[in-house]
Amino acid sequence: MPDGSHIKPTGQTTGVDVVTFGCRLNALESQAIRERAAADGLSDAVVFNTCAVTGEAVRQARQAIRKARRERPGARLIVTGCAAQIDPGAFAAMEEVDLVLGNAEKSAPGALTEQALRVRVSDIMAVRETAPHLVAGFAERARAYVEIQTGCDHRCTFCIIPFGRGNSRSVPAGGVVDQVRRLSDAGYNEVVLTGVDLTSWGADLPGAPPLGLLVRRILKGVPRLPRLRLSSIDAAEIDADLMACLADEPRLMPYLHLSLQAGDDLILKRMKRRHSREQSLDLIEAVRRVRPETAFGADLIAGFPTESDEAFENTLALIDEADLAFLHVFPYSPRPGTPAARMPQIARGLVKDRAARLRAAGDAALCRHLDRQIGQRIVALAERPGQARAEDFTEIAFDDDVAPGTLITGAATGHDGRRARLGAWSLVA
Repeated sequence: MPDGSHIKPTGQTTGVDVVTFGCRLNALESQAIRERAAADGLSDAVVFNTCAVTGEAVRQARQAIRKARRERPGARLIVTGCAAQIDPGAFAAMEEVDLVLGNAEKSAPGALTEQALRVRVSDIMAVRETAPHLVAGFAERARAYVEIQTGCDHRCTFCIIPFGRGNSRSVPAGGVVDQVRRLSDAGYNEVVLTGVDLTSWGADLPGAPPLGLLVRRILKGVPRLPRLRLSSIDAAEIDADLMACLADEPRLMPYLHLSLQAGDDLILKRMKRRHSREQSLDLIEAVRRVRPETAFGADLIAGFPTESDEAFENTLALIDEADLAFLHVFPYSPRPGTPAARMPQIARGLVKDRAARLRAAGDAALCRHLDRQIGQRIVALAERPGQARAEDFTEIAFDDDVAPGTLITGAATGHDGRRARLGAWSLVA
């Protein structure tokens, strides 16, 4: 679950700048927006691809829009993304904004240069198809992302995103495989499959194929791709085919980021999640049986309405019981229009305190994970000078510089609490 923190600051004084908030899917779609802007001849503009998952994400978007108007008074300011889809009127009311586009419109031909209308936002629930964003490349990125689905059919009580993305729609397997092949041929050593509700892929396609079948087709159809990775997935929907892929496909990376949200059954029920605490632990144990080196990350919400001290302690204990390595912790904030916003709220100070305790437990869990890396031989994908990412998503520090996307290998000699350090390393042949 994104938090609106991944913001690319405006830095251009001319040309087109795309400011991205939120999730990897937004990052992918921002690249599609850049390519569409170039194709349509857009110039001197800033496009804000917004996130609506938290009120803070919306606040940051509005702040960035005002800042951009001060810095680029003559630029065309365009707002799109989930926050614009859900509440277009709020952005249209900002005098700084020239155009508001919905999620279905943001990469359509000619939409960015629209002059006749100031607001173009269609009913996202009426959209039945997904046009995959077939971008040619990813500027300054070590890996490539492929959108395999968008939207969500579930209605978690805290989540506003289905109203920004619509119902779940899948990209047919053939189109996904073709795109991954193109990216592999272009030199990418790692491709990440992304979407709003990744494990729902295929449910709306003929025969309702499972995600594991798509993963198998990709790895078979693109034999030269070294690394395939999944973005955040729902613990309730890992299918047998995907479990088999984890067991016998070494090119499927041994890292799963689970949308757990809580470790207490009553809170999970009030969130309208589809898994229990025990089911989460059983899933993690099952994956480790077939792929012991798998690391796990998780999204956790602190201070959900009605969360008692005991319920919070159950979530806190889950970190150690599941041996999680990477946490995304979100202090609960009510989103207008969601059922959770009408539930009895926890005091904000207590919410922040619980979020801090979860993050501290996450830091300790990461240290334990890094301790286990010492002495292990690691294969990592270079992301930027001196930084790479291991197969299990561990951040790696190393001396020297290689091109982003290069695969390197070496033994871990220590860590700083955040990153493992490679000693002598070499390029992967």
